[in-house]
Amino acid sequence: MVNVLVSADSRYPVSRPKIKNVVEEVLVERRVTSDCEVSVLICGARKSRDLAKKYLDDDQAHNVLSFPLVDERNLVSPTAKSAKGFVEFQGGKLVLGDIVVCYPMAQAEANRDNILVNEKICELVQHGLLHLLGEHHEP
Repeated sequence: MVNVLVSADSRYPVSRPKIKNVVEEVLVERRVTSDCEVSVLICGARKSRDLAKKYLDDDQAHNVLSFPLVDERNLVSPTAKSAKGFVEFQGGKLVLGDIVVCYPMAQAEANRDNILVNEKICELVQHGLLHLLGEHHEP
């Protein structure tokens, strides 16, 4: 079972079922069969910029940010153990981490690409999830 926690301010209308579906599709494609959890935050540009500044030392908003729950090098919790690079809590659930999507940037990119905002948000969630699964690209 996949638990997708989506948090969005009411001024940022998003399709939670579409977000959950894209997460499930990526996990199936990547052959992740364990129960897992991922959270998705839809936020404004200021929050995205604040998070980027705090965690990436980058003073600008990003269309999508990914934050793994735990850096495996610092894994010390007695209730968690390393499981394929993720944190596996008692009960066997893999907690992948957090994905943050900047709604205004997604909206601008959707307009540029002539697609629906929900489609762009799903693309960005997919991109962020791939980062949580260990797929990275050059900046």
